[in-house]
Amino acid sequence: MGKKLYVGNLAYSIGDSELQQMFEACGTVASAKVITDRDTGRSKGFGFVEMTTDQEASSAISAMNGKEIEGRALTVNEARPKPEGGGGGGGRGRGGFGHGNRY
Repeated sequence: MGKKLYVGNLAYSIGDSELQQMFEACGTVASAKVITDRDTGRSKGFGFVEMTTDQEASSAISAMNGKEIEGRALTVNEARPKPEGGGGGGGRGRGGFGHGNRY
């Protein structure tokens, strides 16, 4: 498995394919995903790129961190793994926006 990188401060016009193309100059991109808002489908301004080797990932961080794309300086660093185990259930139970308070 490759090394996953966090890419922040993306211009909202950048999608998955543009993100992949930006990083292909640094090596083989296993995956590239811009995170979008679940409700609106718009970019949240960050994403993740997975490079196939640690060396390519290091090269990508060096080349892309601070690089200006569409007027915004990118933040690129190694993605921290999701915490294992019990800490991750925060999003459940919300989302009844205005439906629950019928008296």
